[in-house]
Amino acid sequence: MEEDHDATELDRLTAYTYLTVHDRAVYLSVMRVFTSTLLADLSAHDVAERLAGELTVETLAARLEQLKIWGNLIPSSRPVKAASIREYHRVRSRYQLSALGERIQRQADEILASADAAREVSRELLALVARGLRELEELSAAPGGIEPREGLERISTMFAQFGQFADSVRDFYAYLGQVIFRYDLDTTEFTGFKELLLDYAETITDDVAHFAPQIQASLRALWPGLPELLRRIDEADQGLAALEQAEIQVQRSRGRGLDDWAGLRAWFFDETGQGSQVDQLRDATLRALQALLANAKRMIRSSTGGLSRQRDLLRLAAWFDAADDASAHDLFVAAFGLYGARHLALAPDADRDVPATTSWWDGPVIGVPVALRERGSRAPKGRTAGPEDYAEQRARLRRHAEEETRRQRAAAAELRAAGPRLDGVRLSAAATRLLLDLLARSLATAPPGFEQVETVDEDLGVGLRIVRAPGRGSVVHGADGDLTLDDLGLVVGAAGPDLSVEEAG
Repeated sequence: MEEDHDATELDRLTAYTYLTVHDRAVYLSVMRVFTSTLLADLSAHDVAERLAGELTVETLAARLEQLKIWGNLIPSSRPVKAASIREYHRVRSRYQLSALGERIQRQADEILASADAAREVSRELLALVARGLRELEELSAAPGGIEPREGLERISTMFAQFGQFADSVRDFYAYLGQVIFRYDLDTTEFTGFKELLLDYAETITDDVAHFAPQIQASLRALWPGLPELLRRIDEADQGLAALEQAEIQVQRSRGRGLDDWAGLRAWFFDETGQGSQVDQLRDATLRALQALLANAKRMIRSSTGGLSRQRDLLRLAAWFDAADDASAHDLFVAAFGLYGARHLALAPDADRDVPATTSWWDGPVIGVPVALRERGSRAPKGRTAGPEDYAEQRARLRRHAEEETRRQRAAAAELRAAGPRLDGVRLSAAATRLLLDLLARSLATAPPGFEQVETVDEDLGVGLRIVRAPGRGSVVHGADGDLTLDDLGLVVGAAGPDLSVEEAG
């Protein structure tokens, strides 16, 4: 049963046939006539008129019938009304686009319009995706949750932005892989691709690395409540649910199903152990840089008369192109010194007896070792490297961490000692940074219109309480200058009950 289902799916690929046949230009013109109008209902005479007599009606009728067999067109169900036999013959056998045919023609036009072009990556859309997810997270966490209609609008907008960004990234890196690994780049092309890779591709990678943590945090927060949110949206907007009840397959808008969200999550999280799309993007940029470096080395060797033989090989290729069959064989022997060798001294499998008269073309394939295939030698290249010793690096990192911990504890002790005398004490640079860090953490978690908010660092044993004090303020004297806080009082002390509101001032 599963094999029958797979065969049915593969049969749908027959609709691509018209793009590969000999007279595909004719079929493209016919399909463009149908896709130029919504719900087109045309006969062979109508198509002939749209094509301005380029093809006869009989030829077009045969082409339309063939497109119907392939699944690109379907017979029209509109009743035929004719006042005469001549008019009946003109309007009969009408066709309209199938859903599959319309999509394939749209894809074909997109490919023809963008072939061999470097597509610009919509980097600005990634920032909009991060912002949309963050706003959706905040609205979903609010009392009562997000209103379904607004949730649908935000999800549809966000997935449209992400889809365009992901498509542009794939197209750009496909183009980059097509050109950067070429070994026939001249100086001008190399300079252009060098600037493209070092500037543009690096900017793309930096933007993804900047926004990826924000998107990951929003997805983690949204994930538990997504099923309920999507259920509420489906209840508020039924869409084509009636068709699903009639057992008709419906392709939902992107973002309406958990599978769409799983695809978005897989872009930023390693769900399969093979790396996320963010990791693959970083690896692809690294491989492109390596290919760029290889091209640079080749061009340097070529300019200094080194190993590059590009000019000689191009001249030899021209000789081969102009030679007849016998001359080409003699030229090959003279150029490469290869005669009628059968197996290049590689023994075939012991259980297969291959006669000496067997041609390479018809003989069995023999595996060639990588070293012999790439370097022409069986000897291993280089020596086996021993494991690298990271003991010194670990010791240096441990010392650095211990020193940083001592500085933090000294700064915490200084803040606890300042206590209620905070306005009259000038703090050191380390204590000032610690105080500003506690202040930032407190204000980040404070609700609007707060009366007081407290942040405690249990590891350092220091706490900070901010108290709203209208008409009064606080001044922090630091090593780099003074910080004035209007209408706010600060209480600094040891983490615990000794942080009292009466000390604010």
